[in-house]
Amino acid sequence: MDFQLVLDQINTELRPLLGTGGKVASYIPALARVSPLQFGIALRTCAGETAQAGDSAVPFSIQSMSKVFSLTLAIKALDEALWSRIGREPSGSPFNSLVQLETERGVPRNPFINAGAIAVADRLVSQADALPQLLRLLSGLCGEAVHVDAEVARSEADTGYRNAALANFMKGFGTLDNDVATVLDVYFHQCAIAMTCEQVACAAGYLCRDGQHPLAGPTVISATQTRRINALMLTCGTYDAAGEFAFRIGLPCKSGVGGGIVAVVPDRLTLCVWSPALDATGNSWLGRQALELFVAKTGLSVF
Repeated sequence: MDFQLVLDQINTELRPLLGTGGKVASYIPALARVSPLQFGIALRTCAGETAQAGDSAVPFSIQSMSKVFSLTLAIKALDEALWSRIGREPSGSPFNSLVQLETERGVPRNPFINAGAIAVADRLVSQADALPQLLRLLSGLCGEAVHVDAEVARSEADTGYRNAALANFMKGFGTLDNDVATVLDVYFHQCAIAMTCEQVACAAGYLCRDGQHPLAGPTVISATQTRRINALMLTCGTYDAAGEFAFRIGLPCKSGVGGGIVAVVPDRLTLCVWSPALDATGNSWLGRQALELFVAKTGLSVF
């Protein structure tokens, strides 16, 4: 299959739609200033073949896409013990909902909603050097140095009132072990990591290769752990639109409000799309269409 031709076709078809739909994440000031007139797409196959089109080499804030990689670190360190205070079910609620957290006594429904990712950050803080660990992992996985965008991190911290409420709520229920400010600092900084589509597609490569990655040694995580992350991406990875993504796209995906979406075709490839304008569910408006086109043109799906 000529993946470069497919990505070029997608870029040609969708680029005229830039600026015609969706809105950037205005509640984070640093993201509100990002031009919505950008679209990038890149992939890397299990065999190492790459393809890219559009603004695939432009760094962007990966935001909640980082949760895949922090979860990877936590699963690697704790395995089954990680799930004692984090669920594995779709939330059906907004990613920053407080209501569900109260009803379920401080146990987040899954690791990809904000409360769940904060709980994962808490477990990493307990392991020490949480943020440096994550940056080392990402840098090793994509073969290039990966950094935090300091302006975005400050913006996250300055406006992260609801995330602070979620963390304090969990602390009140005894499901957060470490100092709230320390945990939130890690969480805000991981969301502010900047990467390109090409880097993300490369970094996520272990998710389509049963946990093995050609740039990061023999095994990142086990095949079983990899399947579980992919399952969570499929059922919980795109906020409360996960069912619609499964229905229309049929691939494990994880999105972020920076406009990026990473997708996995097990045993074939990993794919990253980016366009900053978001739909009503907080997912990239054009990125979602790009994934639908990719599946339609290639026939690749887990179903």
